[in-house]
Amino acid sequence: MGRMGLVVQKFGGTSVADAECIKRVARRVVARKRAGDDVVVVVSARGDTTDELVELAYEITDRPSEREFDVLLSTGEQISIALLAMAIHAEGEDAVSFTGPQIRIITDSAFGKARIRSIDTSRILEALGRKHVVIVAGFQGMDSSGDITTLGRGGSDTTAVALAAVLGCPCEIYTDVDGVYTADPRIVKEAVKLNRLSYDEMLEMASMGAKVLQHRSVEFAKKYSVPLQVRSTFTEEEGTWVVEEDEHMEDVVVRGVTINTSEARITVAGVPDRPGIAAEICGVLAKAHINIDMIIQAGSQAGHSDMSFTVTKGDLPKAKEVLAPVVKKLGASSLTADENIAKVSLVGVGMRSHEGVAVRMFSALAGAGINIQMISTSEIKISCVVDGSRAEDALRAVHKAFETEMAAGG
Repeated sequence: MGRMGLVVQKFGGTSVADAECIKRVARRVVARKRAGDDVVVVVSARGDTTDELVELAYEITDRPSEREFDVLLSTGEQISIALLAMAIHAEGEDAVSFTGPQIRIITDSAFGKARIRSIDTSRILEALGRKHVVIVAGFQGMDSSGDITTLGRGGSDTTAVALAAVLGCPCEIYTDVDGVYTADPRIVKEAVKLNRLSYDEMLEMASMGAKVLQHRSVEFAKKYSVPLQVRSTFTEEEGTWVVEEDEHMEDVVVRGVTINTSEARITVAGVPDRPGIAAEICGVLAKAHINIDMIIQAGSQAGHSDMSFTVTKGDLPKAKEVLAPVVKKLGASSLTADENIAKVSLVGVGMRSHEGVAVRMFSALAGAGINIQMISTSEIKISCVVDGSRAEDALRAVHKAFETEMAAGG
């Protein structure tokens, strides 16, 4: 364990959207410091800043350089840290802001989705020793060549958890919701806030579309046993703790239901049915740093088969580009993409020891007249791809089927 009385707090874009919001965050941080804790604050870019920067780039060119794109996007967080430091000064406390490169958050060179390799804590600890609140820009780092990198959408969560890991302290993620719910409460009004979740459950929910935490931040938290709390910027209420799994967590069969509409399905039709084809197709995507989620290979017909898989919509143009020469080389009949899909997922460590969960999920979707296009399962998750236009209906139908037991586990 690290030092007592040290905490990393992360505030998202909506929490620092305008001057009033930034002053509110400053008062909250100062109150925590005056209560006796050392505070490291990680902030995101303000409100829609990142989206505006993306638009600026695409006004110039539809193929911006990945390196320059990261130089551009990293400026959003730099604005936030400076303004928050000023707001804390105005409250009568010392504060100092640092960019990712200034505290040597060293990453690999995968621009746009870099992974953290190491963090140097010396400047942070020195500033804390001088009784300063330390403010760090989320989402950004620097590769070994000294180039600015960014960690991908939601990357400020990863910055915060990585800092908590190297400092050996808990991490509080402040957001516009007051915790993690059994489903998105904006879509399912019966959704219930969860008090505790295991890292694995949160990992599945984050990667399956629950937008509360970036899944890489949860991977970090699990790997380094960082206690995580998701809570509201706007209230003092206790949020949801994400912690090590305990023996009581398996009592609840299903913990939550998520919907993800940010993926697209690619189908490569008529590929030769022989060993090594899947490896070749997946290999070019991996080389381009494109993650594949679900994969289905349809049965062989006349020595050929169809292969379908899902990627994020953001990766779709690049995926089509790198696959085109492979499709041609293999003599496949076509390469098609469908962006109108949604993935509904059921998550819970209790699924390991309870049978019949999949049948109830499939029945709930059938009862709502929703066709299942793809299915994938793991020990603690079942996901179904459905038509994008039925996304919210699917979420409500599946949540309703498991509502009673999820509420009991809240």
